[in-house]
Amino acid sequence: MPMEIERKFLLSESLDSIMKRPEIRFRSEHRIEQTYLAIDEQQELRVRKIKDLATYETEFTHTFKNGNGLAREEIEISISEGIYEQLMRAHQAVPLTKNRIAAEWEGRVVEIDCYDQLELTVAEVEFDSEEEANAFVPPNWLGRDISSERQYSNKTVWRELQRNKNL
Repeated sequence: MPMEIERKFLLSESLDSIMKRPEIRFRSEHRIEQTYLAIDEQQELRVRKIKDLATYETEFTHTFKNGNGLAREEIEISISEGIYEQLMRAHQAVPLTKNRIAAEWEGRVVEIDCYDQLELTVAEVEFDSEEEANAFVPPNWLGRDISSERQYSNKTVWRELQRNKNL
């Protein structure tokens, strides 16, 4: 099963400040809506609508993840808009929404997520191995490493949204 190996950071500077740095190169920006179909402590099933803000092309995905922390198993497949819409209607959940900016820094892709429903901006950096991830020395602007802090996970934030919709 494919592995997702990533570290997550709570930015220490504003997004505008980071994007103005000469060593950062903007690559793309996407609008993401995601909803979880099933989650427990180890596994999750989610769907996403991902719209490229430059081309307006939209894709829909279904993802299975297993595990927590630095390295997790991940399978992601494309689904049709019709399947996505059916799943959204069936679950009647509030999607977690965010803009994701992909930027390049020293030959590495940094994905910066700016959430709508809460004041939170985080960066993710993916790696080919756990050794590479553990050896990575982040620049100061990436801020605090929150990779193992579950309160910043997408599924935790999504669960909170669902609790709040019922208030």
